[in-house]
Amino acid sequence: MDTALFTKNDNGFVCAHCGKEVLPLGYTSRNHCPFCLYSLHVDVNPGDRANDCGGPLRPLRAEPHPKRGYIIVHRCEKCGALSRCRAAHEAKVQPDDISLIIALTAGEYPLP
Repeated sequence: MDTALFTKNDNGFVCAHCGKEVLPLGYTSRNHCPFCLYSLHVDVNPGDRANDCGGPLRPLRAEPHPKRGYIIVHRCEKCGALSRCRAAHEAKVQPDDISLIIALTAGEYPLP
């Protein structure tokens, strides 16, 4: 059986790390907080919400990508899994904090 590798799931949420309200992007699955860049380990494939772990995903680094902007690499604080997601620093609704993305790229993320 083939399964989709991407499921659009563009719901808003309250960030479990910083407590700020995160609005939907309107065009794709928002999966991390634009204010602190943390996420939750809830997806197996983007947007599917099929992972039972639910642990906090701490941003580790950001990698510049020539066609996709920045890719944020997270590590789950519960199970240790690594995940990668595209930054939304150019979004019209609540863009990702570019200063945090730059700090991640430089290895200087100010962890709260």
